[in-house]
Amino acid sequence: MKETPELSKAKPFLKWAGGKSQLIPAIYSALPASMQGNENLVYVEPFIGSGAVLFWFLQQFPKTRKAVINDMNTDLSKAFAVVKKSPRKLVKALTAIERQYYSLHTIAAQRDFYLEKRERFNTRAVDAVENTALMIFMNKTCFNGLFRVNSKNEFNVPFGKNHNPRICDPEIIMTDSMLLQKVTILEGDYAKTLRYSGPDTFFYLDPPYKPISKTSSFNSYVNDVFDDREQVRLKRFCSKVTARGGKWLLSNSDPKNTNPDDVFFDKLFSGENIYVERVRAKRNINSVVSGRGRIAELLISNYTKTLPPDFPDSFIPAE
Repeated sequence: MKETPELSKAKPFLKWAGGKSQLIPAIYSALPASMQGNENLVYVEPFIGSGAVLFWFLQQFPKTRKAVINDMNTDLSKAFAVVKKSPRKLVKALTAIERQYYSLHTIAAQRDFYLEKRERFNTRAVDAVENTALMIFMNKTCFNGLFRVNSKNEFNVPFGKNHNPRICDPEIIMTDSMLLQKVTILEGDYAKTLRYSGPDTFFYLDPPYKPISKTSSFNSYVNDVFDDREQVRLKRFCSKVTARGGKWLLSNSDPKNTNPDDVFFDKLFSGENIYVERVRAKRNINSVVSGRGRIAELLISNYTKTLPPDFPDSFIPAE
């Protein structure tokens, strides 16, 4: 493990449903010109997810003075805090789990080991480092890399039969830890991030997407529902950010993919100098493989696009 990892190697330490790695070129082209060279810039991400945009942003704009992230998922916020404060302890714990896992030579034995670790995780009786190590382990070995909990906040994703998953990646953890040193990590309702809004703040908002088909939504990664009322509340939050002089960019699903007459977001974000752009993305909106492909997603902002449309030859994190 390198003592001084390269910051250009930073990328998400978790796979996350709806991760934004493949949307980063479109996000870049939608950023305001005030990003460039602004040494007072504060980046705020109220729904952190895998952190794909965060890690990219802090590399692309290294003069960012400060970043603030938040998530309702307690385990996720805790994981970012552990990577920031205790990366070596996390690597040690993950390495031990990885060795145990690979000492098992049958799928059945690995599945039993996975279920044992899942049960221990669901006790919520372990310290922060072990909790994060278990979370990363399950993320690498569960079905499709999902993080999903039931109404009792119990992780319930089945074993994934993954072939030779990379459970511990010390370089990524150490590099992410270095970037996170300038990041304030919050936990809970996104509304608490409003206090950071001001003329030099930029908010990137990636809330739970509005489902656009019966098969496009998986069970929640928190035991709360982000329904249409929450989408309306989020729009009001964006208006408050604007009133304080902050700029914001929000991504969401485009209901018109499946219903051309569904103008939910077009109506919700109409007026007030708000701009709605449709961009192409590769998303799974159907449980049937033949029904998957490139669809439109929404990028909504309170400013017009001002950066050049060409994406620079820079690092795009892989999930």
